[in-house]
Amino acid sequence: MPEAVIVSAVRTPIGTARKGTLAATPAEDLAVHVLREAVRRSGLAPERFDDVVFGETLYGGGDLARHAAVAAGMTHVPGVAVNRHCASSLTALGMAAAGIRAGSERAVVAGGANSSSLSPSLSWAPPHPPERRSPPTFPHTEDANDFTDLTVGWNVAQKYGLTRAEMDAWALRSHQRAVTATAVGLFDDEIAPIRVTRADGSVVEFAADEHPRATTTIEKMAALKPLRPEIEGYSITAGNACGSNDAAAALAVLADDLAREEGITALATVRAWASVGVDPKYTGVGAIDAATRVLGKAGLTAADIDLWEINEAFASVPVAACKVLGLDEAKVNVHGSGCSLGHPIAASGARMVTTLVHELRRRGGGLGLATMCAGGGQGGAVVVEVH
Repeated sequence: MPEAVIVSAVRTPIGTARKGTLAATPAEDLAVHVLREAVRRSGLAPERFDDVVFGETLYGGGDLARHAAVAAGMTHVPGVAVNRHCASSLTALGMAAAGIRAGSERAVVAGGANSSSLSPSLSWAPPHPPERRSPPTFPHTEDANDFTDLTVGWNVAQKYGLTRAEMDAWALRSHQRAVTATAVGLFDDEIAPIRVTRADGSVVEFAADEHPRATTTIEKMAALKPLRPEIEGYSITAGNACGSNDAAAALAVLADDLAREEGITALATVRAWASVGVDPKYTGVGAIDAATRVLGKAGLTAADIDLWEINEAFASVPVAACKVLGLDEAKVNVHGSGCSLGHPIAASGARMVTTLVHELRRRGGGLGLATMCAGGGQGGAVVVEVH
């Protein structure tokens, strides 16, 4: 059975939704950009690829992966779109690896693209209430609903007894790490700059993440008001929550024997992947359970992992995960995550793996684990190894 190896890993810079550089750029355009760049960097001719698997969320029709394949000139590639909410592009990578391990494909591009700026939302007709809402992923109850600040952030903070000080400190460090990584060029190898046409017709090259804040301090974090002051003790704020963002990321995944035949260097091997379901009112626990499951599938323990990416949908998620799994925080989100870089929902998983692969290669190799919770009480995780 062939191994699934990553031979290129690339992403766009991450834009701030609605007011950032990518606010007028459709997710389809972002997907086309990273697909073309992942294929170019792979060293394998476009016609040799068998499929494109892309995560997409917040849409409501169409097939983003097929759109990107055709627009990139890869008409022979069918393309499938995956929606596991935040874990969509992690699932896309797992699907690509599974197809290669099974021998049904030899070369696949996996990733995800997200435009929170341009994503449509639903408005129900009478007799339903007039407010806009997302399509239901699970039966709603009073304590399990679409308010992710409750089901992901606050409920998990309460479950594990987390304080606001812990969450604010984590979020501040996330910004500091992301700002430092940007300043010294640690994202240069993974970012594919994109030319963007602004509303006024001007064209700019977007080359660096715009969400991290260099000027934030713990005092500024502490001064932010809770999102729900009516709830006693509630401590989720805009500061210890993720951003709303636009971006795309893609990884070219090949059978290891094909890579050897073509003289293509493998950046990493996909060791294992897993998805879980948890109680929707404790959605944030999905990141912990998915990590536990994927470690079991890979025959590893948490102590074996050299670097972790735990998505900061809310700072409470990685803080809780570190407590439960006994992790060294110095090995987690070493260049920031959702609170700082932002959370372009369908692209975040692929972004996390892309960052892991490039950082592990800088460090001479090792094992990396990316895990995240996903809307509606889900979680996804992937283990990669860089030799």
